Amino acid sequence: MNNRAFVWNYHFMLLPGILLLIVFSIVPMFGITIAFQDYQPTVGILRSKWIGWENFTYMYSLPDSKLILVNTLSIAIMKIIAGQVIAFTFALLLHEVLHVKFKRIIQTIVYLPHFLSWVILSGVLINILSLDGIVNQMIRWFGGDPIMFLQSNSWFRAIVVSSDVWKEFGFSTIIYIAALTSINPNLFEAAAIDGANRFQRLQYVTIPGLLTTIILLLTLSLGNVLNAGFEQILNLYNPIVYESGDIIDTYVYRAGLIETQYGLATAVGLLKSVVSFLLIALSYGLASRYANYRIF
Repeated sequence: MNNRAFVWNYHFMLLPGILLLIVFSIVPMFGITIAFQDYQPTVGILRSKWIGWENFTYMYSLPDSKLILVNTLSIAIMKIIAGQVIAFTFALLLHEVLHVKFKRIIQTIVYLPHFLSWVILSGVLINILSLDGIVNQMIRWFGGDPIMFLQSNSWFRAIVVSSDVWKEFGFSTIIYIAALTSINPNLFEAAAIDGANRFQRLQYVTIPGLLTTIILLLTLSLGNVLNAGFEQILNLYNPIVYESGDIIDTYVYRAGLIETQYGLATAVGLLKSVVSFLLIALSYGLASRYANYRIF
């Protein structure tokens, strides 16, 4: 088999995936024209009135637009920072565990929440944090007053960020653990022979060995700055906490599917997609420059 035929075999292997991508991702992009129309479902996309940039102008004039953007950025950035820090710290601690069987048990336990949907976990959180939940019962035992956690703007963001970190940090440690195993063990032995204690080995061997991985993950996370977790927040929030928890995705959901403002919802979603695309391009550029990471 010559090289050309060998390459074409790979192309045919990719063909089903490419067809699915075209059908479910490329063709539906025709719907972005709704962002420039006064869309009416009764007449369809082709016959709806064309209004140009009016939906975008109206979007910028809304008093909630700034609040939604601030909520999205703050929640997403807190998730990225907290998730990376805790995953990195946990990977370092787990790497120091010498008992292999115990190490695997801990890994399995912390990985499991990643595979549960937010529909299930949100139900668990709502029950735990309700007025009759275990958290408020413990507060009563110590003589405190119960707290409406999911109806409080002071608590909602912290609950969203902490629950997301709890769900995902175990899975995120896989990358750090893989990077830790790639560090040459002779470096640790040489440092120990030179008199370096455990903290010094961490400072001068482990962290420099993980620096490229840390930079790579942080730069690639830049593309998720506008993704604050639609499924999670949709299942946890309520109108009382819109002030602290309403993000771009939940606003698009409400405006488009509940309030039937299809043009406005599409305009908001399109703007978010364009900015996210630019951020992803920037993140891959930074990853290529500072971490030597390239897809092609």
